[in-house]
Amino acid sequence: MGYGYSISITRGKSFNLNKYMIKLTSRAKKYMHSVSNGGYITLGVKGGGCAGFQYIWGTISETDDTPHLIDDILVLDPLAEMYVIGSEIDYVTELGGSFLKVVNPTSTSSCGCGESFGV
Repeated sequence: MGYGYSISITRGKSFNLNKYMIKLTSRAKKYMHSVSNGGYITLGVKGGGCAGFQYIWGTISETDDTPHLIDDILVLDPLAEMYVIGSEIDYVTELGGSFLKVVNPTSTSSCGCGESFGV
């Protein structure tokens, strides 16, 4: 399965996030809608964790950031785009618990719990 995406940036111009840059599974969308309380889920990346970077999840009630809105539920931090391009987000239920899992093709390493990654 390939991802068709390209980015062309001109200084001072904004661009629309291609909806195929990040794929949400139906389970992930259903879970996000169930916890968003009618708002949106946010995804960012920050330095830290045992592998170098970690995903930061949150919720917001309103957004005007439509270029970074994915499937009408996920708002992606613009600074996180380069770290999660081509990723698939799924909602996983395991014996130890349930969580949003990011399958990130740009990641070169990750920790055992899956909350941090390296590039």
